[in-house]
Amino acid sequence: MNEHIQYAAQVKPTKRQLSVQEMEFYSFIHFTVNTYTDEEWGTGKEDPQIFNPAQLDSDQWVEAVKAAGMKGLILTCKHHDGFCLWPSAYTEHSVKNSPWKDGQGDVVREVSDACRRGGIKFGIYLSPWDRHEPTYGDSDVYNEYFKNQLRELLTGYGDIFCVWFDGACGEGPNGKRQVYDWDAYYALIRELQPGVCISVCGPDIRWCGNEAGHCRSSEWSVVPASLQDNEKIHENSQQQDDREFARKFSSEDEDLGSRNVISEARNLVWYPAEVNTSIRPGWFYHASEDDKVKSLEELLHVYEGSVGGNATFLLNLPPDRRGLIHENDVLRLRELGDAIRRRYSVNLASGASASASEVAEGHGPEHTVDGDRDTFWAPAKGTEQAVIELDLGEEQTFDRVILQEYRYSQRIERFTLECQVNGVWTTIYNGTVVGYKKICGFDAVRSRYLRLNITESRWWPNLSAFEVYSSDTNA
Repeated sequence: MNEHIQYAAQVKPTKRQLSVQEMEFYSFIHFTVNTYTDEEWGTGKEDPQIFNPAQLDSDQWVEAVKAAGMKGLILTCKHHDGFCLWPSAYTEHSVKNSPWKDGQGDVVREVSDACRRGGIKFGIYLSPWDRHEPTYGDSDVYNEYFKNQLRELLTGYGDIFCVWFDGACGEGPNGKRQVYDWDAYYALIRELQPGVCISVCGPDIRWCGNEAGHCRSSEWSVVPASLQDNEKIHENSQQQDDREFARKFSSEDEDLGSRNVISEARNLVWYPAEVNTSIRPGWFYHASEDDKVKSLEELLHVYEGSVGGNATFLLNLPPDRRGLIHENDVLRLRELGDAIRRRYSVNLASGASASASEVAEGHGPEHTVDGDRDTFWAPAKGTEQAVIELDLGEEQTFDRVILQEYRYSQRIERFTLECQVNGVWTTIYNGTVVGYKKICGFDAVRSRYLRLNITESRWWPNLSAFEVYSSDTNA
């Protein structure tokens, strides 16, 4: 067996990466002066007086998020326009100069407190690009400014699960472009909140490569280490790394972790994907989009493709000018949560009997149906092809299977699902990677016996969960 493949099978996630992966589904909140100018990108010249969400109710936001089954909320504390949703000591371009609460308000405080009350995690987005701040483009000075604002957010609002960066790097008020000191930003975050995941332009969670909710058919968590640098190197941003290999792969590529790709990489890292999209066409609220909220079917498709495709799902919800999630969005979120719960509420394989073609000591097939993510089935080391079979006890009708590998590696490369109908084994699904979670959807079948045939894997496969569901596919 290729030593490089054995190396890939042993690359592991950090605790902070696992904590976000196991959240699965969380929200983005885009809210700033753009909400009042009807723009997507602000200019930095907006008057703070336009910001006045008279009915702002962050508890309403959190309830909408929870209704959909989301476990966290990331707030755009500062977008490209530079307007701060907290009373930053380092700029006058903030809520402290708005009429909202007579300049005494703090959106970040209200939202972070609401998240804690509601039992979900709180994260922050802070745009490095700042079209208002006059020092932007004076790189050393602005980098200190940016770190000062990071420090305010990381020390004043309790535990934060994620700092979400993008690499937007346009001109500032002085016409200059900024050279971001990413390493210094990361070091400050690690110092102040070591458990924080630094996402997208960061080393912990990577961008899926698009904002449309497109999910790869094969999403690898183990990828070339150069991808961690690429997110910081944009055509309109830094151009400091000229290594040929570093530019060979980017987040937009369809294949980031196959054997062919990783065979060319000297260093591999655990760098899982996040799929992000908005519930509406835009990222900020526009009244003209009130009737353009994504359909339930589209959101379910993205959910199953992302959460069920070894990625996390970040869904944007833009509050309106009142400071509320619009009624249309709230309704769709509730429908989405209800549909997910309905589809995945009863595991027909819970307590089923399981057998396997081969078993490593201490890793019997019963661990795939015990509901314990800390146990798993595995064949002997070096066995790359193996079969596990479930006996559901009686015939059941089902149209979804969930597979999960043990959380500390990703090894399965190709598999088929089969069920026995009238004594004949019939293929119902062909798949590639599994990883944290794979949702296999197919036309409903009725059977007592189900078989997973792993045809390709790295070193030896492992499987922590083999679940079977019957969903209302018309939901």
